[in-house]
Amino acid sequence: MAENYNSGEYITVISISERLGISKIYLEQVFSLLKRGGIVTSVKGAQGGYQLARNPRQITALDVLSAVELSLFEPAEETVKPKAPEIDAAMRTTVFDALDSAVKSALEKITLADLVSEAEKHKADQGLMFFI
Repeated sequence: MAENYNSGEYITVISISERLGISKIYLEQVFSLLKRGGIVTSVKGAQGGYQLARNPRQITALDVLSAVELSLFEPAEETVKPKAPEIDAAMRTTVFDALDSAVKSALEKITLADLVSEAEKHKADQGLMFFI
């Protein structure tokens, strides 16, 4: 979708399903979450489908993952708080909070435009032929 953003075309779930070999039913669930998260918009009808709600440079990997992986950034469950609250607090602040922050920071720096650019590089690499 990010590759075709400038065309203004709507892309159907079925075309994505066929291209990527992913279940249409699964994709419909994912797109429902993406729509609810403001990542995509949709149009019904013969010319309908989905399209990104914003420019690919404005949508981060964090935006997408936050929309579809609802439990990704939920706080870690308390593990030993009743018996050792100091250990639980230390683990939370030293490990879990730091890890969440680092993951969020990394994902905020990656946009859909970055992913398109990287995919293009890999596409170009596959087209090389070497003869000996």
